[in-house]
Amino acid sequence: MSEYVITTDSNSDIPREYKEKHGITIIPQYYGFGDTVYGDEKNLSPAEFYQMMAEGELPTSMANNPAVIREKFEVLLKEEKDILHIAFSSALSGSYNNVVMVAEELQEEYPKRQIIVIDSLTVSLGETLLLLGALEKQAEGASIQEVADWLTAQKSNIHIQFTVDDVNHLYRGGRISKTASVVLGIVNIKPLLKITEEGTLAALGTIRGRKRSLSTLVNNMKSEIKEKGKSKRVGIIHANCQEDADYVAGLAKEVLPEAEIIINDISPSIGTHAGPGALGICYFIER
Repeated sequence: MSEYVITTDSNSDIPREYKEKHGITIIPQYYGFGDTVYGDEKNLSPAEFYQMMAEGELPTSMANNPAVIREKFEVLLKEEKDILHIAFSSALSGSYNNVVMVAEELQEEYPKRQIIVIDSLTVSLGETLLLLGALEKQAEGASIQEVADWLTAQKSNIHIQFTVDDVNHLYRGGRISKTASVVLGIVNIKPLLKITEEGTLAALGTIRGRKRSLSTLVNNMKSEIKEKGKSKRVGIIHANCQEDADYVAGLAKEVLPEAEIIINDISPSIGTHAGPGALGICYFIER
């Protein structure tokens, strides 16, 4: 069985310690302010990025770069390693298609190697939860195809719900209407949203007040887990609101005391559309 590596993109929001522990190759996603593009060697810290947004600067997000994908994959292929890549949802970005295009080109150039690209149909720590599960399967001796089959079967069991603090960023991204953004902002109603099984963004409802919106995320997870099973990991993602993330982590620990809680910043390329104060919860009910 050929040696293989599992890779992903920076939209997975994988914490640094996991990346370094497993030596994960990350395909960068890009974002920009004005004419300045960030995302690879040049980056802003999450605090810097969200502070710029809070001060009124409007960022843009971009897909990955095929030339960079090729460069990073070729390093692995020249080491005679096969590649299993977990990609950001194709329903929300063209990044998956870029990886597939490069993979097909490289497959012709390296016919003895295998490159499998999985459309995760999820985002952020949802990708990371799949990645960690895949790494466990790999450590148990599963082949690249067996892990790919497992990912395909399990990706619909990733659940992500989130809320935002400022609905104007959702309006700018075309997620809600101008009228809705005005109404929600005036009455302090916070939208609840989710990533669907098809990898798209959908509304769950609204809650009045920030704290209630945060606790509702955990209550929704509790109800779903009670119905469907357990999650051994819970991911909490936030856009420069660490205190709120810690609060949600505490609530999640009460629901799943044995679970590993992973907290990380929302990457700028996703945060462009969510804005400062966005917070989400991710969990994986494997079946």
